[in-house]
Amino acid sequence: MIKRGIVIRKKKDSNSLNKNIMKSVKVIFGILVGIAGGTLLGLLFAPEKGSATRKRILDKGEDYADGLKIKLEGVLDAVADKYDATWHEAQVLVNDGKEKYKTMKDEVKA
Repeated sequence: MIKRGIVIRKKKDSNSLNKNIMKSVKVIFGILVGIAGGTLLGLLFAPEKGSATRKRILDKGEDYADGLKIKLEGVLDAVADKYDATWHEAQVLVNDGKEKYKTMKDEVKA
């Protein structure tokens, strides 16, 4: 869009990306909680010795913690990428603004 000789860029919808990331995090968290809860209940009702059951619970807990860590790292990478892209876009806009200011200033002097 051009307004009084200045090009105004339409703002990208970063809100929808943030909403999608948050939905993904909620879904992943819900799935992990459901799996952990189901596994825990299954292990507690299993006909094994208590020590063997506790060891299985600890092992499964470590497995889920590792899986959650991997998923969280993926989400954090996506957020970091979005931040970097937004920062770059802001720098481009600032540089464009500076150039337009300089051009208009030179035109006024002329």
